[in-house]
Amino acid sequence: MIEKTDRIRGKVYVLGDNVDTDLIIPAEYLNLVPTIPEEYRKLGAHALSGLPDSYPPFVLPGAFQSEYRIIIAGRNFGCGSSREHAPIALGAAGVQAVVTESYARIFFRNTMATGEFYPFESVENLTGLFKTGDEAEIDISRAAISNLTSERTFALRPLGAVAEVIEAGGLFGYARKTGMIAGGVKRENNAHVK
Repeated sequence: MIEKTDRIRGKVYVLGDNVDTDLIIPAEYLNLVPTIPEEYRKLGAHALSGLPDSYPPFVLPGAFQSEYRIIIAGRNFGCGSSREHAPIALGAAGVQAVVTESYARIFFRNTMATGEFYPFESVENLTGLFKTGDEAEIDISRAAISNLTSERTFALRPLGAVAEVIEAGGLFGYARKTGMIAGGVKRENNAHVK
């Protein structure tokens, strides 16, 4: 579960439009079970491993997490299949926020269901305004992202109630927190454990 915070700061990893779930987590890793902590970590190790070789590695060989905490992308992020492994892999890799012009609906829904990271939408396309490795800071309450490298700030669409769902650990966590359902599965280290 992501910790509630007012700001997210870290290195950014920049992608383009139409980043599909096969690029986020290739099908060969879909046999990993996110409810098993070791397999959850392995999903993180393989996050964005479907990208072409022209991109720098998102997760270095032998590591389970990435040095990048924020992903900047264009339109239609998470298109393709409905695999929930995609947002889980990004969360397991240490991603705290994805900032994109728009999401594929099923990916956004899976992000809400799993509560792995904050799914921001940018007001404008930011892919040409950030470079992979730039330092950035997201101010959640102001709905803004600052490129600390270029010293420029850009508007984001406010998260609204989405933030509460993410901070509760996803839809089931939110339902338990608000009393919609009782008991159930507890989450430890972002892994779903009974």
